[in-house]
Amino acid sequence: MVPGVPFRGDPNGPMIGHGSRSSVWLMVSEVYAARMKDEGPPDVLSRRLGYLLKHAYLAMAAEMEAALAPFRLLPRELGVMAVIAASPEQPSQLEIAARLEVDRTTMVGVIDSLESKGYVERHRSDRDRRRNVVTLTPAGRVCLTEADEARERVERDFVAPLDEESAAALSEALLTLHLSRTGAARARLTATAPCTGPAPDAPAPRPTPEHPPRTPEHSA
Repeated sequence: MVPGVPFRGDPNGPMIGHGSRSSVWLMVSEVYAARMKDEGPPDVLSRRLGYLLKHAYLAMAAEMEAALAPFRLLPRELGVMAVIAASPEQPSQLEIAARLEVDRTTMVGVIDSLESKGYVERHRSDRDRRRNVVTLTPAGRVCLTEADEARERVERDFVAPLDEESAAALSEALLTLHLSRTGAARARLTATAPCTGPAPDAPAPRPTPEHPPRTPEHSA
């Protein structure tokens, strides 16, 4: 655990980065400036976290796509393969989509693409023949190992302007922000969900002549 960074998975940690939110901006700006070579962001935008995150992401995405091109993979396809490989049980398309927080239609397209490349296959579950699941093929497992090594090289190079502790802190800070926004989104959905029935402690409706209380003979 990096000093000053909340424990992994805690969306309510009090600190981000090395004790303050400004450190996130500082680390992202250093990475951004390095990717821009001799040019930095315009002064008016140099302290806008959204601008820095966006352009740092665009630079990294371009480098990642180039690194994965020899494997005929897009970054999101590599992510899907990693989730399949890490699943304790054979996952369905819907389960993969839920874990990656993408819609069903998008996931169908990604799985179709991977299947056409021979990296995954759809079939009946070994444990429950009623379930359709997705698994890696032997070629897919080899591809995942080699492509993941390429991904790691890109990520190491991308954060090279930061020292090891700052790079780890940046990853932890971004994870904390992601988890906090995911939690906030779920809370908003729960708060705005329509009521589907009376509250657990709501009083029972009073009997009326049209609806007398039920007795054993009425319940038979």
